[in-house]
Amino acid sequence: MGEIAGETTAVVMSVPERNAGGAVPGAVFVRLAAELRLFAAPRNRRERLRVPHDGTASVGHVVQSLGVPLTEVGGLFLDGAAATPETRPTDGSLLEVRPLDWPEHVRRRFVLDVHLGTLTRRLRLLGLDTAYRNDATDDELVEQAARQRRVLLSRDRGLLRRRKLPEGAFVRSSRPDDQLREVLNRFAPPLRPWSRCVSCNGSLEAVSKGEVSARLEPGTRGCYDVFARCRSCGRVYWRGAHSRELEGIVEAARAAHPGPPDRPGSG
Repeated sequence: MGEIAGETTAVVMSVPERNAGGAVPGAVFVRLAAELRLFAAPRNRRERLRVPHDGTASVGHVVQSLGVPLTEVGGLFLDGAAATPETRPTDGSLLEVRPLDWPEHVRRRFVLDVHLGTLTRRLRLLGLDTAYRNDATDDELVEQAARQRRVLLSRDRGLLRRRKLPEGAFVRSSRPDDQLREVLNRFAPPLRPWSRCVSCNGSLEAVSKGEVSARLEPGTRGCYDVFARCRSCGRVYWRGAHSRELEGIVEAARAAHPGPPDRPGSG
């Protein structure tokens, strides 16, 4: 929704909503959609909130002061009219904050924070362009997301409120299975299983056994005939002992999000 940062949490007051003239000095009212209330402090998880306002804060600052990242907001309406994060409310204004509509039908690339390594591997397994470093700092993640036009996936609400972050998405679950389902439901990306290296995100190419034979253990060389190799790091893949679990992940994703046929690759 925008690039307004809000690092503080609003203190919501319980006082009469409007005076006789219709305005409330030093306050705006916020109607927060139910889907967004999990971001607010427990005391603020109500439909209608009174938020102190100094006359200079923008709509974006008001929303993020409640703990809601703008990356999760689908629409802002000030006194019934569409607003942007930069719009400045007046005392007594009513701000309606609506959630995003899922799925977002736009082709996306992703970058994940350091806590989402398992989700990274599963997204790559499905062929999604997913950048990840287990030592990346928050500043580096925001910079990479902006420079490479990637959506930053994170469970860190503060990170998603960074001013310079153009696009992000909060991952609600802590379980990898649910995380993957959530990302697929939100973005509905086209899937190309077995087309990316789960280690480095490079693309895979089919290769003959002869091309990689020298790198294989004798048991692998004798049991398998179909191989793929990462164009970037050279890692070799084949449908091995762990392929059944991986195929289960792919099949579940395919069933929920049908797409084009698989490319030649590996497991």
